[in-house]
Amino acid sequence: MAARSAPSCHLRLEWVYGYRGHQCRNNLYYTAAKEIVYFVAGVGVVYSPREHRQKFFRGHSDDIISLALHPERVLVATGQVGKEPYICVWDSYTVQTVSVLKDVHTHGIACLAFDLDGQRLVSVGLDSKNAVCVWDWKRGRMLSMAPGHTDRIFDISWDLYQPNKLVSCGVKHIKFWSLCGNALTPKRGVFGKTGDLQTILCLACARDELTYSGALNGDIYVWKGINLIRTIQGAHTAGIFSMNSCEEGFATGGRDGCIRLWDLTFKPITVIDLRETEQGYKGLSVRSVCWRGDHILVGTQDSEIFEIVVHERNKPFLIMQGHCEGELWALAVHPTKPLAVTGSDDRSVRIWSLVDHALIARCNMEEPIRCAAVNVDGIHLALGMKDGSFTVLRVRDMTEVVHIKDRKEAIHELKYSPDGAYLAVGCNDSSVDIYGVAQRYKKVGECVGSLSFITHLDWSSDSRYLQTNDGSGKRLLYKMPGGKEVTSKEEIKGMHWASWTCVAGLEVNGIWPKYSDINDINSVDGNYVGQVLVTADDYGVVKLFRYPCLRKGAKFRKYIGHSAHVTNVRWSHDYQWVISIGGADHSVFQWKFIPERKLKDALHIAPQESLAESNSDESDSDLSDVPELDSEIEQETQLTYHRQVYKEDLPQLKEQCKEKQKSATSKRRERTPGTSIRLHFIHGYRGYDCRSNLFYTQIGEIVYHVAAVGVIYNRQQNTQRFYLGHDDDILCLAIHPLKDYVATGQVGRDPSIHVWDTETIKPLSILKGYHQYGICAVDFSADGKRLASVGIDDSHTIVLWDWKKGEKLSVTRGSKDKIFVVKMNPYVPDKLITAGIKHMKFWRRAGGGLIGKKGYVGTLGKNDTMMCAVYGWTEEMAFSGTSTGDVCIWRDVFLVKTVKAHDGPVFSMHALEKGFVTGGKDGMVALWDDSFERCLKTYAIKRADLAPGSKGLLLEDNPSIRAISLGHGHILVGTKNGEILEVDKSGPITLLVQGHMEGEVWGLATHPYLPICATVSDDKTLRIWDLSPSHCMLAVRKLKKGGRCCCFSPDGKALAVGLNDGSFLMANADTLEDLVSFHHRKDIISDIRFSPGSGKYLAVASHDSFVDIYNVTSSKRVGVCKGATSYITHIDWDSRGKLLQVNTGAKEQLFFEAPRGKRQTIPSVEVEKISWATWTSVLGLCCEGIWPVIGEVTEVTASCLTSDKMVLATGDDLGFVKLFRYPAKGKFGKFKKYVAHSTHVTNVRWTYDDSMLVTLGGADMSLMVWTNEVESHREKKYCDSEESDIDSEEDGGYDSDVTRENEISYTIRALSTNIRPMFGVKPHLQQKEPSVDERQGVVRGSRPPVSRAPPQPEKLQSNNVGKKKRPIEDLVLELAFGYRGRDCRNNVHYLNDGDDIIYHTASIGILHNVATGTQSFYQEHNDDILCLTVNQHPKFINIVATGQVGDSADMSATAPSVHIWDAVNKQTLSILRCSHSKGVCSVSFSATGKLLLSVGLDPEHTVTIWRWQEGAKIASRGGHNQRIFVAEFRPDSDTQFVSVGIKHVKFWTLAGRALLSKKGLLSSLEDARMQTMLAVAFGTISGDVCVWKDHILCRVVARAHNGPVFAMYTTLRDGLIVTGGKERPSKEGGAVKLWDQELRRCRAFRLETGQVTDCVRSVCRGKGKILVGTRNSEIIEVGEKNAACNILVNGHVDGPIWGLATHPSRDFFLSAAEDGTVRLWDIADKKMLNKVNLGHAARTVCYSPEGDMVAIGMKNGEFIILLVSSLKIWGKKRDRRCAIHDIRFSPDSRYLAVGSSENSVDFYDLTLGPTLNRISYCKDIPSFVIQMDFSADSRHLQVSSGCYKRHVYEVPSGKHLVDHAAIDRITWATWTSILGDEVMGIWSRHAEKADVTCACVSHSGISLVTGDDFGMVKLYDFPCPEKFAKHKRFLGHSPHVTNIRFTSGDRHVVSAGGDDCSLFVWKCVHMPH
Repeated sequence: MAARSAPSCHLRLEWVYGYRGHQCRNNLYYTAAKEIVYFVAGVGVVYSPREHRQKFFRGHSDDIISLALHPERVLVATGQVGKEPYICVWDSYTVQTVSVLKDVHTHGIACLAFDLDGQRLVSVGLDSKNAVCVWDWKRGRMLSMAPGHTDRIFDISWDLYQPNKLVSCGVKHIKFWSLCGNALTPKRGVFGKTGDLQTILCLACARDELTYSGALNGDIYVWKGINLIRTIQGAHTAGIFSMNSCEEGFATGGRDGCIRLWDLTFKPITVIDLRETEQGYKGLSVRSVCWRGDHILVGTQDSEIFEIVVHERNKPFLIMQGHCEGELWALAVHPTKPLAVTGSDDRSVRIWSLVDHALIARCNMEEPIRCAAVNVDGIHLALGMKDGSFTVLRVRDMTEVVHIKDRKEAIHELKYSPDGAYLAVGCNDSSVDIYGVAQRYKKVGECVGSLSFITHLDWSSDSRYLQTNDGSGKRLLYKMPGGKEVTSKEEIKGMHWASWTCVAGLEVNGIWPKYSDINDINSVDGNYVGQVLVTADDYGVVKLFRYPCLRKGAKFRKYIGHSAHVTNVRWSHDYQWVISIGGADHSVFQWKFIPERKLKDALHIAPQESLAESNSDESDSDLSDVPELDSEIEQETQLTYHRQVYKEDLPQLKEQCKEKQKSATSKRRERTPGTSIRLHFIHGYRGYDCRSNLFYTQIGEIVYHVAAVGVIYNRQQNTQRFYLGHDDDILCLAIHPLKDYVATGQVGRDPSIHVWDTETIKPLSILKGYHQYGICAVDFSADGKRLASVGIDDSHTIVLWDWKKGEKLSVTRGSKDKIFVVKMNPYVPDKLITAGIKHMKFWRRAGGGLIGKKGYVGTLGKNDTMMCAVYGWTEEMAFSGTSTGDVCIWRDVFLVKTVKAHDGPVFSMHALEKGFVTGGKDGMVALWDDSFERCLKTYAIKRADLAPGSKGLLLEDNPSIRAISLGHGHILVGTKNGEILEVDKSGPITLLVQGHMEGEVWGLATHPYLPICATVSDDKTLRIWDLSPSHCMLAVRKLKKGGRCCCFSPDGKALAVGLNDGSFLMANADTLEDLVSFHHRKDIISDIRFSPGSGKYLAVASHDSFVDIYNVTSSKRVGVCKGATSYITHIDWDSRGKLLQVNTGAKEQLFFEAPRGKRQTIPSVEVEKISWATWTSVLGLCCEGIWPVIGEVTEVTASCLTSDKMVLATGDDLGFVKLFRYPAKGKFGKFKKYVAHSTHVTNVRWTYDDSMLVTLGGADMSLMVWTNEVESHREKKYCDSEESDIDSEEDGGYDSDVTRENEISYTIRALSTNIRPMFGVKPHLQQKEPSVDERQGVVRGSRPPVSRAPPQPEKLQSNNVGKKKRPIEDLVLELAFGYRGRDCRNNVHYLNDGDDIIYHTASIGILHNVATGTQSFYQEHNDDILCLTVNQHPKFINIVATGQVGDSADMSATAPSVHIWDAVNKQTLSILRCSHSKGVCSVSFSATGKLLLSVGLDPEHTVTIWRWQEGAKIASRGGHNQRIFVAEFRPDSDTQFVSVGIKHVKFWTLAGRALLSKKGLLSSLEDARMQTMLAVAFGTISGDVCVWKDHILCRVVARAHNGPVFAMYTTLRDGLIVTGGKERPSKEGGAVKLWDQELRRCRAFRLETGQVTDCVRSVCRGKGKILVGTRNSEIIEVGEKNAACNILVNGHVDGPIWGLATHPSRDFFLSAAEDGTVRLWDIADKKMLNKVNLGHAARTVCYSPEGDMVAIGMKNGEFIILLVSSLKIWGKKRDRRCAIHDIRFSPDSRYLAVGSSENSVDFYDLTLGPTLNRISYCKDIPSFVIQMDFSADSRHLQVSSGCYKRHVYEVPSGKHLVDHAAIDRITWATWTSILGDEVMGIWSRHAEKADVTCACVSHSGISLVTGDDFGMVKLYDFPCPEKFAKHKRFLGHSPHVTNIRFTSGDRHVVSAGGDDCSLFVWKCVHMPH
């Protein structure tokens, strides 16, 4: 049938009528060539008004909704909607894609904008977070991403006058962004009082930080910085949708239909009201405006585009019109003229000229139009309406002929009969009415057979019949005009149809897919002349089929462009064009039909490019006329490489199983065995499912792969070297053009490609992150810089890499079917080809994507399956080998000719300088000339041609050839049977390596006294291998069936083999001839064993669950062992030959007596005592330890014990070979493990003398030989075996500081909760009690101006302030007393040659001058800093990196981040937002200073490497499952670094984009335990220092410190090392030691801090000085020569610092904290003057009014009064058991008030002397006391309590005062209360969980500062009774500011931190007079 193939004609898009004005804006521009660019549906349109011509960009797969023009105005960026939307950057001149940006946004791309020089592009997504993303679009790389806003964003723009700044706006917001590093940080625009908070629709940036924006109410808002400075009211009368800036100024367009032009300062120039022009109409709304010179382009909501010339502004010119919003369904073509008629829900009917591409008539109707038809004579036009009526118009002048309404539901289809006599009208109420045209449309008939709405109608040519389709898919026929249903088959046969537009019916069966019953084809139209059918469906696709097409699932060509459903499609009257209309995109597409005969000349319409394969994809039905796939290829396509468990899953699985093992590992486990093994030789080559994976290296070695190993074979010495970096099957291999590097790709969940050096066998780069399941093809580019790879996921993803950098350059979906090969163009690095099943594609790179063209076969052939491909001698020529044995020759994308090359598929081809070589399934190697004209020579691979010196035997003649390579005078051939041969040009063949063929290999036996072994496999062969240096196959024999086991007799003469059909045979071990065979069982024989000694008995185990025992000499069965419930897996004899041990699949361990087979039960204790001849069992107590933690997912399949019974080797399902000490008692034994096999290891055996271990891989069919290396000669070479799964629990040591640090959980500010246990209703939510005035009915503020009443007293007594009170307008941080030493380390450094030091506390970085003590601050962090480092490279002087705490890693402003900044000018150079959720705990610069390493606090403790200047993440990987404390680069390296932490030290290498890690190996040092490592260069928790070489521990400096070693520092200058630890100062020891380079000698320094133990957290060396940071928040400078200590920085040790008091007259203040000290600080001298150790935690402190006494309240309820002069105790008292929260002297110094958490305030009379007897106390305080204030006259006390209530008491009686009037009249001496009407305004909206903790009113009485749980200090005016008062915020503290005070004279504010133990001194900036 013809319908089997797609039609050979073609459609070309010629014109699109319409413009997308709805829901889009700013999408219409002039290009540099003065063309107009816009979009409609899924097509980008470039329209040239001069030539009236359109060009189309069709790279999108769905609706385009955003567009941006590059500043040079040639390139355009467009963004689309969809599940995985992408952005295309394309050239408006050639309409070719330049770059594709994808894989980031979801839902759609709402806005786009280029920056000033066009290098970067910003995009905004339609997802819930409205993600903002910045791209380097040329490279297709995302630079930065952040959540944009919670609501829609409408516009975004780069600030063209300031670099790295952007502005975005949208629903009720505008945001100003800065881009630094990879971090986008927003600041919200402040509307303030200047304008209303409202939705901003568009914006434009101007110079001087000005931004103009258009608002929803028609105003223009003008911003400077982030503040609104003015509004231009009424610029438009409704929303401003578009704003466009050009050289002359700005143009705005709005919903009111006006365009306004403004000059550069936004002064109005002119206004153009489009509604008033002749083309205008009511409701015209402007969506897009573009002003260039004297031309203005305007796009409207109703899909028109106007062009206005400024000086003729009242005559706009209509360039484009389309239907407006509403669905578009009606389409009809004129019967004789090139006209099309459309009608839509916008109630307009329009007539289009297909020749002039223009709208020639338009008429508006009353109702939405749903269908249309033109009578045969072209005079009448009928329109069906949505309300059930239809109207007939004259086409000539659109006047009405008749209007008829007979129905209530929509008319969906109507058609005139071919003779023009009747009109059939189909309605949604399932009837068709027939009207007579001549009778003025009188109803003459009705058809009522349908049960559902009518969708399509067609008349027969003689007008006697009508066919209908309805919504249920039924097709019915009626006789006309009466409407009787026709059912007779005969009658139906004779009908001929005038038109075919029905979707159901025999002729159009083929348009439906085979197995679907969906109703998604909306319209078809048949072209009888061209025998083609065109269809339109719900997916935006227009398809061409052959007509008629009778069989379902016919082939088609498909065209995309419409976005959603295409509602109708029609041929023009002369079949020149196809018209299709889109429902939702309401656009009309006009396609030119190019019939077959013209195709020959029209090769220029070669497949159009598009990501979505728009060029006529073949359909998906099976091709019955394509020849069957070759069996081998078919087999290969069936292979899936999915694994139950991927190696990547193991760490997680282990974690999940950790719980079980916790209980099990209480017993001390055996050490790992003393011996280790090294891979020595592999018999095998992977040829059965891979091709072209065999090459010569530079020096003539041979490289290939098998299992998970890359093998380099030296044919001269017959030795192999191995690349063991992979952990699963390698599927492909490619060699670098210089033949020194190799790339290999493997199987995996996130499979990796390793590029490695064949000389050193070291990995150079590891690429991963873009493929799934595995990588099946790789290829290097000709310059060797790039690499292409193809994955085996469903869409066979293709990735292009810059492999040295490890960067992905481009990625795209390859094909649904399997791709076998990828090849890069040797001449153009941006081009490549892929070939596979029915697939040959030519790709070119476009930014982050690849654009593919299908190979164009034309008439030369069919789409064959391609097995191999190469490029030829020019960039256009390519050659591919097919599955049918042809070689196809391609020029560009066209097939030029085919040449028959082989019988059966061509599997491999190789391009030479002057020709080609091919190899095929027929076993022939053919040499060709350079144009494939003739075959120069062929070689057959035959046994007869084997050279005499050849190792091994060829299994069969003409094996299928899978790989060919040339070099060194030879042809290298790899076969499907696993052989590698070398063919000499003259003919002889040498066999180099061979292995088993396809099929599992299970049977393995080693010879009792010779170095040989036997294997038997499912490939039906038995083979004998020589394990001595000749490494070859000695003999092979074919078997009738596959085999599963084999065994040598004890004398080595006989060989027993068990087969899969239940039979077994004994063969002569030398000749392999049969001796005897038996067939007693049906199922597989799984194990077979001779009894030891003479070998009298043979035990044969089968899957039938029996073991048969045969007498060898008499050849009889003498016993059967019964009783197993499952198949038998292993059997062993005891050494007397009397007892059999059996393992079964049900994990039973059974014992039988030989030879009868009687079952014995033996207690497990006795089993050990029995001497076994062999041990291959995997069950029992002796080998309990071999089962891994994740025993559910993996089986141990095999084991074997050495003859000295010391070492047990095992193999398991995951491909690991492990060695255990025997017996392996106790669960989860320690082992050494080796990865080389890929999947399950089926068997392991030691040779007779234990010198080698032989292992078999089941699915990888490889036989691996390992040499056994015993302890003695191991000192020199370490073996890289990984140590066991479980870290030992017996750890060295414990230290409180380390434990504390490990367990700290860091909260971010935004989530901090209240520090005090408050309860009750927050103040701003309480019902307010009416004030005195209100109670008296006096309205506030209406008091008579002159009142008899005394004036209201001041709220607050103003102290020592001049006459004029000046409010404070700002606070500037001046000093910070504190240093974060308690849980950070290595965070104090010298800068500027030791003049300055840099450190951090809370969220600020501090630069502290050593000489003067002055400080400057870096305050850009928004949360606590946890780590700090300084760049040591001279190029980056004074560059500091700091890492902070953060929330989840969502790239928003609260995400954890690293800031890199200049310590001197505090400029931020880069911000790196990271994926370390929770926080960044360590940072380190590399040797060149360009890379930065960061470590996270997330559960995986991720390690990330950055190129910090660009903000680019290079590599990232989980570091360890427990806390990592420090990670540092080696001081001389950019690729190597070390991380240390809890029981962990790892040595890392950066290879490309991958991080490789090796655990530190402790093995060689006896009883070295893995300790918790705390510092790099490395110290441990027990005070030892470990010295490592590479990753092997070489010695331990024991007890370098007595406690943990927390810090180390070394420089490359002199190599001396400083260590710092936790130590008690003694005569010889100190907490700081300076060592020589070898850590042999040291000098200790004592820190004279007076502490019991010194705990050093940070050390650093400068010129002759050592800088030390301690756990006690001191920073000390120690002289190296004189050991003198100078304390530079002091701070409280433990927080919170609750108590704070300022001296009444001097710039001193006191602080009291949980660490039991009260400290006195001097602001002027910037230092601590004194400290008093109280022995208990202090909670509050207060000066007496004269400043001569100090009262201190303690946590234990005691309080103390000191005399300031002598610091002697004047008196102390403890009347309470709980903490004292506040303590106050009365202003007259008479009383002392003491408030406690026992809900009480006690009064003491100080005039009675130091006995301090309580005179009274305040009762009934509902909760604990927070703050207290005395009144100025000492007669009242106000108390704020923990239930958000404020109370006033009389002093000294303690009586509760409730009279509001009286309270209002009190003047207070101080105000520190957070409660009360006067301070209502300090409570913020966001305080659900957090509180305001402290407040203080200034001495002037007009300013108020507060501290809160978020760590903010805020400045208010006082009093502030209105809720949510305005304020300024000051950041710096960690969560919880605990106290805050003004100093005397309001010169400073001091704030105390809770979490950060720091004191900040802020300078007050007063308003000028």
